[in-house]
Order: sequence, then structure tokens, then C-alpha cells
Amino acid sequence: MSRVYLLCFAMLFGGQAFGQSVTDSSEHYQLTAELFAEGFDSPWGMAFLPNGHMLVTERAGRLYRIGDGKITEVSGTPEVWANGQGGLLDIAVHPDYTTPGQDWIYISYSSPKQKGERGRGANTALLRARLREDRLVDQQLLFKAQPNYPQAQHFGSRVAFDRAGYLYLTIGDRGGRDQVQRFDNFRGKIVRLHDDGNVPLDNPYIEDSGRLDEIWSTGHRNPQGLALHPQSGQLWSHEHGPKGGDELNIINKGINYGWPLITYGVNYSGSRITEETSKPGLEQPVLHWTPSIAPSGLTFVSGQQYPEWEGNALVGSLKFRQIQRLEFEESKVIHREVLFDGIGRVRAIEQGPDGMVYVATEKPGRIYRLIVAQ
Repeated sequence: MSRVYLLCFAMLFGGQAFGQSVTDSSEHYQLTAELFAEGFDSPWGMAFLPNGHMLVTERAGRLYRIGDGKITEVSGTPEVWANGQGGLLDIAVHPDYTTPGQDWIYISYSSPKQKGERGRGANTALLRARLREDRLVDQQLLFKAQPNYPQAQHFGSRVAFDRAGYLYLTIGDRGGRDQVQRFDNFRGKIVRLHDDGNVPLDNPYIEDSGRLDEIWSTGHRNPQGLALHPQSGQLWSHEHGPKGGDELNIINKGINYGWPLITYGVNYSGSRITEETSKPGLEQPVLHWTPSIAPSGLTFVSGQQYPEWEGNALVGSLKFRQIQRLEFEESKVIHREVLFDGIGRVRAIEQGPDGMVYVATEKPGRIYRLIVAQ
């Protein structure tokens, strides 16, 4: 078991913080990335309960709750295939959590093959459960991509709700890019569900017998960022390209985002995947990163803590160990800024109910909170 230490918990509830910190000068603020907690192996997802408590997943299969001045490990987590990029991955809280009967927590993970399932290995799954005395209860498996695959990469697994309460889950191509453009599998897809796992009747392929009902969009490689824009209500995602060609996209119904028919990247060997970067009927990214930054984690900033960043996106970079801030004019990126270069492999970024931005890093496994100097 990892030894997780809470360093700056007092600050979350108005006390005096202590611990290590990293400073940086941005174009708008003098910033401190204040160390909030450390000792994680590989934190992957963060979410907040209405009372301000933080839930943190670790890829190895552990879940922690940070609250009441302590860190507590939550029991009852699902069996995971903690292999390669697989494990216990993203986490989200029902948007109406305080409504009676809606106190659900949603967890994505790489689910190992179960009896009666096709294939071998694992695939991306989503469950919901309730949190009772630091234990997950009332667990319900809402979705699992079929069949299972032995490859240990590209699970996707980001989870988000839209304003209407629909639930979205990203699924990577699982190493099988040649099957992404088929609609009889979930490779490289984003799926849309009701909060109970049922399929909405207005999904794009609901009446097409050759296409899976859950599919919302296709042509993705490995989406590890998913967030709702606070002003427009648009759903945005970013995904890993191969060597170059990471993409930022607005996710819309029935859109094909092109992988692997078009890409700005190449194989890791340097060989060509395709000569094409555009084709009719295939969506162009809002932004592509070449060389690749290996993006993971996405949030849009709102509120009074960072007024100069209102509507900006914050994107984590695993490869360059930094945060990128993106400014927009309508849906076009007009400016980028690098923040906290070298802070660590940024896996997740979330804005908490206190309005502060929290950043989870790997190697070392830490959580930081971004503070603006007064």
C-alpha cells in the first residue's frame, strides 16, 4: 500500500497551509503550486463531493477520500486489470448528488475479462456506486466495452456529464487502430449514456442495426481529457496522437474525428500512417500539438479565483511535465502559455468547489493547488 500524506489540508478549509511549493510567473499572475498531498503511486482521477471532500483514484486500484483533516482509503473498489496503462482510472460525482437518491459516484476502469465475455485481457468499463462510511456500496456496472483485448494501452476512460445530465465516457483504440472506423466495436469511440447506464433514444446510431447504440462520436485514438465548457456548455476532449498529432476537439453528435484516416502525427518509428491530414466528412481538430505533449487532464476555468483566466482551458502534459493554458476567441485557440514547466507528469486537472485548481502528477505522485499571490 502507498503511504499518502496530507500536507496542505488546512488551507482547503481556511487554515494555515504548510509544505513544499513551486512558484511560477504567468502572464497574469504570480502563482504558487502548493503541495496539497503526496505519497501517491500514480493518481489518475480527481472529483469533489458537495462538502468539499476530494476523491482521488490511483491506477493500481486504490481510491482515497480527503476530508475532515485526513486521508482515508475507500474500500470496495472494483477488480481492475492494473496492467500497462490500465487500472482504476477516472472518477466523477453525479451533478445532482445532493438530491435524494442521486448520491452516485461514477468510476471508469480497465475491467478484466469476466466469465462469459469474449476476448482476453480487459476493456474499459464504467460503474456507479454510493459512498457509505468510506466504502463503495450499491455497485452497478453501467457499461463495458466488448470484447476484451490483451493490449495494455489506450483505455481512454475520462468521464463527464453535460448540462442535461447525460453521461459521456471516452474509449481509446486499444491498440487496434485499423478497427476504429468500424461501428460494430467501441475502439476509439466516445459513448453517451443516461446516468443509469441506459442508452438515450436520440443517440446518433440508435436505429442503425449495424452500429452500436451507445456510440456518440468516433475516430479517436486515446482521449484522456474531457470537460464541459462553463459558458457555452460545449463538450471538449483532447486525445493522444501517435508521434505528434495530439488533438483538441469539440465533441458533437455523430461526428467522425478521423483517426487513423487523417492525422498530423506519424508512427513512433517515424514512418507514415497516412499522407492525409484532412478529408471530406472528417472533422479537423481545433488544435493539434506537434510535437506531441501527451495531454492528460482538462478543465475550463471559471469563477473569481482566477478572473483573468475566465473561460481558459488548462491542459496537462505528461511528456513535457507542464501545464498549458489556452485562450479562446469563440472556438479558436488564439494564445497558449506554458505554466509550471517541469512540475511532473500531469495526469489530471480539476477545479474544486472552492474555485481553486488542483493538479495531480505522476513520478512523483502528488496533488498541488494553484494559488495566486495577493
